[in-house]
Parts: sequence; C-alpha cells; structure tokens
Amino acid sequence: MKEAKADQFSDPPPVMESDSPPSPEPDFTFAFNDRNFSDRVLRIEILPDVLDYKSDGEAFASISDWARNRKRRRAESKRESGSTFFSFEAEDIIVQCEEQVLNCNMPDTEDFAACENQDEDAVGMIESPSDSVRNYVNDEAAGSNDSSWIWDCSTVLRVETIHISSPILAAKSPFFYKLFSNGMEQSEKRQATLRIHESEEAALMDLLNFMYSNTLSTTTAPSLLDVLKAADKFAVASCMRYCSRLLGQLPMTRDSALLYLDLPSSVLMVDAVQSLTDTAKKFLADRYRELSKFVDEVLNLPLAGIEAVLSSDDLQVASEDAIFDLVLKWARLHYQNVEDRREVIASRLARLIRFPYMSCRKLRKVLSCNDFDPQLASKIVLEALFYKSETPHRQRSLAVENANATYRGFVDRSYKYRPVKLVEFELPRPQCIVYLDLKREECARLFPAGRVYSQAFHLGGQGFFLSAHCNMDQQNSFQCLGLFLGMQEKGSVSFAVDYEFSVRVKPGEEFLSKYKGTYTFTGGKAVGYRNLLATPWTTFMADDSIYFINSVLHLRAELTIRQ
Repeated sequence: MKEAKADQFSDPPPVMESDSPPSPEPDFTFAFNDRNFSDRVLRIEILPDVLDYKSDGEAFASISDWARNRKRRRAESKRESGSTFFSFEAEDIIVQCEEQVLNCNMPDTEDFAACENQDEDAVGMIESPSDSVRNYVNDEAAGSNDSSWIWDCSTVLRVETIHISSPILAAKSPFFYKLFSNGMEQSEKRQATLRIHESEEAALMDLLNFMYSNTLSTTTAPSLLDVLKAADKFAVASCMRYCSRLLGQLPMTRDSALLYLDLPSSVLMVDAVQSLTDTAKKFLADRYRELSKFVDEVLNLPLAGIEAVLSSDDLQVASEDAIFDLVLKWARLHYQNVEDRREVIASRLARLIRFPYMSCRKLRKVLSCNDFDPQLASKIVLEALFYKSETPHRQRSLAVENANATYRGFVDRSYKYRPVKLVEFELPRPQCIVYLDLKREECARLFPAGRVYSQAFHLGGQGFFLSAHCNMDQQNSFQCLGLFLGMQEKGSVSFAVDYEFSVRVKPGEEFLSKYKGTYTFTGGKAVGYRNLLATPWTTFMADDSIYFINSVLHLRAELTIRQ
C-alpha cells in the first residue's frame, strides 16, 4: 500500500498547452474545509508582518491608495536594515521661379526625462515537513523578486486549521504536489504546516478556495493582485490566468498600469500574465505619446514605466536627440552614483534609444558622455554611423529585420523633425549636402496645409533646417509641394549662402536640379519655393508619380557659404 501511494506522487503531472478551449474544471466547492471529503489538515501559522501595515488589499478604496501604501512600505523597508527577512528579489503648370522669403522659425527641440523601480517588499512563508520540500521552496524563492521564504521560529499570532484534500491541491499546484509526496505517508503525519505573514492570509484563503471552486469572490484590483502573487508563490497557474483575465477587464489607469509592470519578475515571466502587461505597456505608451506635454509625469515614472513609454514606435517627439536627453535626465535624477548610472544605462536604458536616427552632432556627445561606458559608447556610435552610410534600400531591410526584435534601434518613430543625411566639406569653401527622405504616407498627411521639418544641421557654425510644405501655389490656384531652407535664430549673425534644391526622379532615379540661388541669411528667416516640382499636389501624389521611388520622396539641398 505504501508503495502504491508513493507511485501516486512519483512525478508531477505534465502541463499540456493547447489552443483549443479548455474543458470546464470540476467544481469541488462542497469539499472545501469539509472533514468528510478531506484526507489531511493544513495548519496555517500567522506571523506578524515585517512592518506593522495592513494587507495590501485591505481597506483600500482604490488601486491608487494601494500604490501609495506600497511606496510607504518600500521606504520603510529600506530603513529596516536590521530586518531578518531577505529579499530575492519614438508650382503650378506655369513656371514660377520666384524666391519666397518667409519668417519660418524652427521650433526649439523639446527636452524631456524619471524613479527607480524599487525591489518588492520582503514577505515570507514557511513550510516545514521535509528536506526535499524545503529544497523546492528554496529553489522557488531564489527565482522570485517578491518574497523571502523564511525558516525561523518567529512569534505566531494565531493558528488556522483547514481540512484539505491532497489530490485536489496537488492537481492544481506543483508546490502542493511536492509537499504531499515527501515524508507524508504515515498516518501520524497527516498534518502539513504553512507559515505566512498576516498580510498574506486573505490572499491564501482566496487561493485555496479557488483551487476547489475555480472562481474568486473578490473583484477589486488590489485584492486580485494579492491573489495573483499568492498563486505565483504556490505555483497555481490556473489561478494566475484567472486573476490576469479579471484584471484585464478592469479599467486601466496610470497607477494600475505601473503596478502591473511592477509585479515580481517571476509573475511577469508567466505567459498568463503577458496579455495584462502588454496592455499596461500600450496604455502608458498611448498616454504619453506626446512626451513634451507630460514632462513632469514622465520625470516621475519608475523604470518599468519609462521602458514601456520609450519602447513605443508611435512617440511624437522632436527627434531621437530629445529621447537621448530624456534618458540622461532620468538616469541622473534617479541614480546619483556614476557607476550605478552607467549600469542601468547599459543594461536597461541604452536599448530604448534609437541611435541611428540621432544627429551626428549628438552622436559626438555620446562619445564624450561620462554616463556611458566608453566601450559601449564607441560600439553604439559606430553602429549608428554604419547605418547612416547604408543605402535607403538596405536601411529599410534592417528596419524590417528588427521589426519584431526587442531592440528596435533601426525602426524610426513619428519624429516632428525628420532625420537627414549630411555630407560636409571644409575646402575649398565650407559646403554641405543634405538629404531628406519623406515616406509617401508622411507626404499624404501634409495635405491640405501641413508642414514637416528636418532635424537641424550645421554649416559655418550656424544651425539650418529644411521644411517641406503643402501650400497654395503663387497664384493661389491649387495645393503643391514647397521646400524651404531656414536658419535657426541665433543673435544677429548673417552671411550669404549659395543653395540648390534637387529631387530624385524616375525612371533614371537620378537627382534633378529644380531651383538654385543665393540668399543672405539672418536668424529666423527661410528661403525656398512654394511649388518646388512645378506640378499640382494631385499629380505629385498620384500612383504613377515620378517622384516616389519605392514609396519614398528623396530631396537634396546643397549649401555653400559665399566668401
């Protein structure tokens, strides 16, 4: 008989994954805590919490209250240095060649930048029966960021006993399977003991009830999160899926999204929780899409929040230069020690910056930035420069290859200022050639009166920019594509510049010169042509347009300082 019993618990039952709808789970509610349908007694010893706070889910009216309580608990935990608990824890047809001089100041580039995601509070649980169970518990604890599994004799506040059915619990949980399959055969050892903190009691009771009934009576986000963490501790995957589904049906808020992303890593790694965390990331990315409008909030986001926001392709930002500045501000604000700052940038933050879309001027600053490890900075800048030197076709291929990668460095965002390629010459005269590429969909969004700016580039120590417009032609007959060259406002500096605008056309796909001239720039002024292509907007945007090559418009401006 003993041998048969040992075979019953010899190996954990396999977990099968299937895309088909799961069969309804049997309901054993009638057997919960009923001695007639139970073969063991679960003795639960309740210990006082590490800090004298109430349970996470107790008496909090909203998840915001719960979040504030967690912050207080973390602050207290950091001060409890002597605690015995350990934490494992984005021209018309008529040729009009007249220059148009406009007041066309380029908007200033926005600056942005955030609170470190603290480790979870130390909470504890004790299970005593056998060495093999103890090893299992220790293994589980070592992989958890949330809890510490304690083996001590702390003061017991009270003891609760529950009649349980070991087959029901073992079928739901590998933890209980191991508990009941080690040293529990003899009749005098029909009692199992768990030791938990007082704040865990409600969640554990809800979890045990779920293992019998497959349902939960609690519906509030704080309580569901407590049960979710308890289900993770005791390896009850079905309950984790259930909690995740219920939480996903609740309205998402900033606080709840941050809490979901701040769950212990052991919970975040579970497939059942992925849809919840993905929804939380999308919520934060959508909320802060226009970063410049939420500077203060973004500065106060924890690490998981800033990662969710800056991972988005849809961020509406001035340029990737602004993202770089934001990351540095965030890191300097929350990591005062240089070594700690370098570590978090190297391990978590650098991958959020799309260096290939930064200006060359800003890339130079990466090399001299003390917050980056020198070897990492060199590798990043070299990779970015190689990308900039690639042909447009190869760049698009790299973007496609990285579309589903964790590091999306070759995928651009919805930049307010579009990236440019720049070739500079110092002799015989200061000169630069600027390439600006615009996708067909970007051009389409300019109609009927929009404009898009390039990133700033420099010549003779002055900042310049290009701007493409959808505007009316000189005689106000129809919309057309205009292109202007402006100088950033910097004091009263002025000097003459020779310029030439060109566009690449089919079928030869060579650059065709459209207009050239000389203009004496002063800060804040721009010069250009309202109808660059001498064609109406509808012809320019037609499916058979000669100006779009693989759905990209290629513009070029050559600038030379007159001496």
